[in-house]
Amino acid sequence: MFIRTDRLFLRPAFPEDWQAMYNRLDDEGIVRNLARAPWPYRAEDAQAFAKRAQDPWRPGFVITMPGADGTPMVGQMGLGDDEGDTQIGYWIARPYWGRGIASEAGAAVLEVARMLGHKRLVAGHFTDNPASGRVLSKLGFRSTGEIRMDFSCGRGAKAPAMRYEMQLGEDSEECEVMRAA
Repeated sequence: MFIRTDRLFLRPAFPEDWQAMYNRLDDEGIVRNLARAPWPYRAEDAQAFAKRAQDPWRPGFVITMPGADGTPMVGQMGLGDDEGDTQIGYWIARPYWGRGIASEAGAAVLEVARMLGHKRLVAGHFTDNPASGRVLSKLGFRSTGEIRMDFSCGRGAKAPAMRYEMQLGEDSEECEVMRAA
């Protein structure tokens, strides 16, 4: 599955993406905010991730930014499993922070989730990463008020994480707002 937005191109990861993925994720400040990426992040970790099989129900995407200098990888975003719930997760490489990339890519991934028939998504962020909470709120996620201790491979420990959710589909409040407009 491929997605084009105003500035971005989202696509599946290919095995040959491992080097770009490694170069972007070899940053403790990013990895510590992810649940499943280990620290230190090794080339072998990137290779394994880049060649893993895609789940068509919960796809993942490499985020690229086409331009005059090529199409650099700027992050990743996708849908995954969180104790039976469908969760959105992402990371953006440090040189691209503060440019609205996560929000733009997130809106596209939400459309894919709707197209696939997901009715509800969950998300979370470690409490010491409030920027991620702002992205989730901008996308329309609502805080559940729950803070739970989630494990981060990058931290090697559990840390407090805020929980969010979003209702998708015809029964969601979002659709009611759109119908009224």
